[in-house]
Amino acid sequence: MTSASNLSISRRTVLRGAAGAVTAGVAAGTAGTATAQSGEPNYSDWFKNTSNYDSTVDKTGKDTVTITVGATGNGGNFAFGPAAVRVDPGTTVVWKWNGKGGSHNVVAKDGSFKSEMVGETGHTFEQTFEKEGIVKYACTPHEPMGMKGAVVVGSAGDGGNDGSESSGDGRNDGDSGNSGDSENDGDGASAEQASEPEYGDWFTDVSNFDGTVDRTGQNEITVTVGATGNGGNFAFGPAAVRVDPGTTVVWEWNGKGGTHNVAAKEGSFESEMVGETGHTFEHTFEKSGVHRYVCAPHKTMGMKGAVVVGDGGGAGSGSSNNAESTVDDTLTIAGGVGLVGALLAMFAFGSRSKANNRRETGR
Repeated sequence: MTSASNLSISRRTVLRGAAGAVTAGVAAGTAGTATAQSGEPNYSDWFKNTSNYDSTVDKTGKDTVTITVGATGNGGNFAFGPAAVRVDPGTTVVWKWNGKGGSHNVVAKDGSFKSEMVGETGHTFEQTFEKEGIVKYACTPHEPMGMKGAVVVGSAGDGGNDGSESSGDGRNDGDSGNSGDSENDGDGASAEQASEPEYGDWFTDVSNFDGTVDRTGQNEITVTVGATGNGGNFAFGPAAVRVDPGTTVVWEWNGKGGTHNVAAKEGSFESEMVGETGHTFEHTFEKSGVHRYVCAPHKTMGMKGAVVVGDGGGAGSGSSNNAESTVDDTLTIAGGVGLVGALLAMFAFGSRSKANNRRETGR
């Protein structure tokens, strides 16, 4: 016969064992969740607009890892493939160009390495990573489009570590890319140096700018998109033109240098992002002034232009001329004088009315 005390002990034993099992199960589940969550580094918003990023690809255990430059992503061949990799300290990462998407480069966010700008198939650039950390990098001209990557070295990445610098050899094993850029793909009209507008530093980094080309006297003029300049086909040709008010400027794509657009600095016009040969975009300029524009993804490379309308060209980038400003100032002054005069007249009228009332009251 089983005693009550033995039954009590048996119940306690069973309950204790069940509780232990539950606790162990919860702990195991928690540990599993923590492991899964800590596996992916915290990149913050680095890959926010990178369409081909899905997760960090584990490449540990390898001495050399290859990443494709010009992989499919971000609206074309504007990606690194894979976008993010994890490697062991001492691993050499080799970036290999596939010749697609125009010219690209590989530039570390922290400045620790930088390749040249190349479009050649088979070109390679390599970097050996010695220190643990998250090293972010991008293709300079296509970074706004999402062409970004990251190399996670060792166990870095837990707790949102934003990565330390990379060290080791950064050797470029390929021939240099496109060079020499002063060629103008537009019509070879002479520049009017005598009336050269004041652009400030707008054309400081634009290699194919050589003065403002006079296109006055024409109802329509053409500017090439993808002209030779700025390390490849990253220019407008000619970079700067002068036209009459009412002239239509037609930008025509030559299909070189990848995808481009035409966007006014002040936002008055913007084309779509296109790489197709023969595509055109046009805008008619009515008001005198200096109208600056860029190719958004290649602005940092110097793909910038300007349309000078009429006699515009003084300091500033305005779309209205000085005469209009003078008229506005004159009207403002005249309006101010008129308002003061009206107030004085009202004051005088009020004073006369009070005086008349006093005289009538005293009678």
